[in-house]
Amino acid sequence: MKVDNFRLQLGNKEYVPIVIGGMGVNISTTELALAAEKLGGIGHISDAEVCYVCDQLFSSTYVTRKRKKYSYNTGNPDKSTVYFDLEEIAEAQKRYVEHTVSQKSGNGAIFLNCMEKLTMRSSSDTLRTRLSAAMDAGIDGLTLAAGLNLRTLDLIKDHPRFHDVNLGIIISSMRALSIFMKRAVKLQRLPDYIIVEGPLAGGHLGFGPEEWQTYDLKTITAEVTAFLKQEGFDIPVIAAGGIFTGGDAVEFLRSGASAVQVATRFTIAKESGLPFDVKQQYLDADREDIVVNTVSPTGYPMRMLKQSPALKYKIVPNCEALGYLLDNNGACGYIDAYYEALESKEQGRPLSITGQTCLCTAMARYDCWTCGETTWRLKDTTNRLGDGSWQLPTAGDIFRDYQFSEDQRIQKPGIVEKVGS
Repeated sequence: MKVDNFRLQLGNKEYVPIVIGGMGVNISTTELALAAEKLGGIGHISDAEVCYVCDQLFSSTYVTRKRKKYSYNTGNPDKSTVYFDLEEIAEAQKRYVEHTVSQKSGNGAIFLNCMEKLTMRSSSDTLRTRLSAAMDAGIDGLTLAAGLNLRTLDLIKDHPRFHDVNLGIIISSMRALSIFMKRAVKLQRLPDYIIVEGPLAGGHLGFGPEEWQTYDLKTITAEVTAFLKQEGFDIPVIAAGGIFTGGDAVEFLRSGASAVQVATRFTIAKESGLPFDVKQQYLDADREDIVVNTVSPTGYPMRMLKQSPALKYKIVPNCEALGYLLDNNGACGYIDAYYEALESKEQGRPLSITGQTCLCTAMARYDCWTCGETTWRLKDTTNRLGDGSWQLPTAGDIFRDYQFSEDQRIQKPGIVEKVGS
């Protein structure tokens, strides 16, 4: 039995049941998403720090202008006067989405992963702007992630595409799903798909820092599937987190999931936005290098490599230029940690910040090496080259391995003896 024996039905369209997760900031690149779309699956892009991403892709100046506008406030722990320009957010979002969807060449789809914990100093206004602009630009689907709340559907209920766009949610518990569904029923807008993300996923987790080890994806997926059936909801369930092989995927598909979402193996794809040297770090990683910590100012635990440069950050908060995690009052956990450390610093001793990191800057610089629990197995999916580096497979190599492999076998890419390959 192969993944290719199954299909995901969304509306009147059928897809290969493989979804590439939306890894920000621009780790899930346009090219990575398009690789899935070309092969009949679904690829996500992420709108995390979209203005910054556009500056890198299109040489725009959103970050420069924001930094200049609020330069007077640099060094001030009070960020309550720092806001994003909503017109610029909309402009950047449209440009990024249009750039991606205009290059579609297959029968698949391009979805946008929207991290709701990026509150951007005005959570409702900025979230409405991001979602509306993505729909205006022709995105095929919106996945609401990391901070799911009941108000999101209300923010976009008047948009012309509210009932047209594929709309999905990421949840890690039955409780979160049941609460969301009550609001969805009232608005007569049920989600088109539900992604159940288990405790082995990379990046932010939907579990407490001490409880994630007590859960498993198979159990949660079965609970969600049973709940939907009991309530009479015919909504596809997509399993995510720790699905490393085509054989793993088939197990979920045979037990009731409609598709799988995968990301870890695509972090090292040629099309991934991670720099070559960082991909080599992922491939070199051992099991003990993968940790779950609470350094994210969002309050969610995160899984990452313990070698991540972000864990040693002592930088001045960069909110005037970035500031994607500022809450509605202009506060952020890293700001507090930084200025508390600065105040208690003894003369002649280095600044020491523990427990928090400047996540906005770390993600922009690829210094926060978020990863799934199975990252240590990546070395089993490719080849060591003569110069000691690891060969980077293409996204197509990885996608087709998931689609056509049987049992727990992994097809490595053909060897190309070239550094950077």
